[in-house]
Amino acid sequence: MARRELSDDDWVLVEPLLPIGGYGPYPHRLRDQFEGAVWRFRTGSQWREMPEEFGSWSTVYDRFRQWRDAGVFQALMEALIAEAARRGQVDLSLVSMDSTTARAHHDAAGARVSEDVLVALEETIEQSKGVAGRDKRIKKVRKMLTRPILPVPSGAGFAVGAARG
Repeated sequence: MARRELSDDDWVLVEPLLPIGGYGPYPHRLRDQFEGAVWRFRTGSQWREMPEEFGSWSTVYDRFRQWRDAGVFQALMEALIAEAARRGQVDLSLVSMDSTTARAHHDAAGARVSEDVLVALEETIEQSKGVAGRDKRIKKVRKMLTRPILPVPSGAGFAVGAARG
């Protein structure tokens, strides 16, 4: 018995959205290949670890790549949302955004701050936090923003440039 990631009802929605024309004859194992891609992302496994019942991992990966490049997954998502809306099963209260990771470029470290910006930051601290602990916070901010940048010696094992002191 074949492993199934999708129910037959789910497959009825998905199958018409999968293109087959430009990539040779109709693959007899189209559902197995699609479910192999679903299995791979559901488990987080590597492509090479895919069970043989989905077909050769390289075939499933090639099919997935073709679908990705053709925009099939975006169209599939839009069609499934439209079908859920048609059935009255859309619940926007479940929509959320995750922004827990925000990266800064490595050049963003150690920025120089002009005196007027530093004064504005100090005034903001005063206004938002009150007078209690003001001097300690201002000293901390001033120390962080005015650290000198020391030269790094060039030579074996060192890059030419500047580093924080």
